[in-house]
Amino acid sequence: MSISPVIPSRTRCFALFNAVVVVGIACLSLLVAATAAADTLERIRSGGAVTIGVANEIPYGYLNEQGEVTGEAPEIAKVILNQLGTNQIEVVITEFGALIPGLKAGRFDLIAAGMYITPKRCRQILFSDPTYAIGEGLLVPEGNPRALHGYNDVKAQNVRLGVMAGAVEYGYAREYGIALRKLVTLPDYPSGVAALKAGRIDALAGTSLTMAQLATKDPRVELAQPFTPLQIKGKTIRGFGGFGFRKNDGDLREAFNQQLTGFIGSAQHLSLIEPFGFGKHTLPEGATAQQLCDAD
Repeated sequence: MSISPVIPSRTRCFALFNAVVVVGIACLSLLVAATAAADTLERIRSGGAVTIGVANEIPYGYLNEQGEVTGEAPEIAKVILNQLGTNQIEVVITEFGALIPGLKAGRFDLIAAGMYITPKRCRQILFSDPTYAIGEGLLVPEGNPRALHGYNDVKAQNVRLGVMAGAVEYGYAREYGIALRKLVTLPDYPSGVAALKAGRIDALAGTSLTMAQLATKDPRVELAQPFTPLQIKGKTIRGFGGFGFRKNDGDLREAFNQQLTGFIGSAQHLSLIEPFGFGKHTLPEGATAQQLCDAD
């Protein structure tokens, strides 16, 4: 018995050819991205430009009234990057939820937005050791008409809580047991303040520093006081923020950490961050990225 060879049709040949081309392009893109990432530290040390991603969130990283980028994370980044060899810093402003995708896609070289270090995020990117640690807060309409002083009040009442897309507060609310129907996701905090004033939400969740800063900008909103510290599974929630790097930029992360070690807690560091509401009370007290990434 003879076996005749199977000759693919022209359509099948083109399909196979296209598949090979697509795979080849994808592999080439990954190779180019990996090579570019591997050169990031070398570029910085030679004085080349470095791009940081910022989410325009007060007081972590934002545009001031003069159109300049400032905040806790960008100001620290300027010092550390200068120590590494460059003062050529470019900035990309994006929504918070687009920071990690933007970093991975190569839109910028590191995230300088005070991003909390969490196990879930650690599976996607690398983090520096933390530069601060703080708790949570709520922003409410002037006079706090619904008497909201913590996540417990939100859970108990028929109210709506605003959370920023990509931020940890959504997860905190769900873990605390707040119903999904009560949560309103917003692209950024200015949108949250607008929603609060328009009555579309009854409270806006965020870090205590961000909420306090927003409260100083508009007399129609205020920081919920007193605030019941958020506890989940018997543990008081305290966020630790740091800088984000691509997975294949480990050498840059290590060099960045080496500079942070002697800087965090120094007189220079404290004078730099105090205008943004940070200080000795927000120091991370020896916590490391590794500890926080392994916290699951």
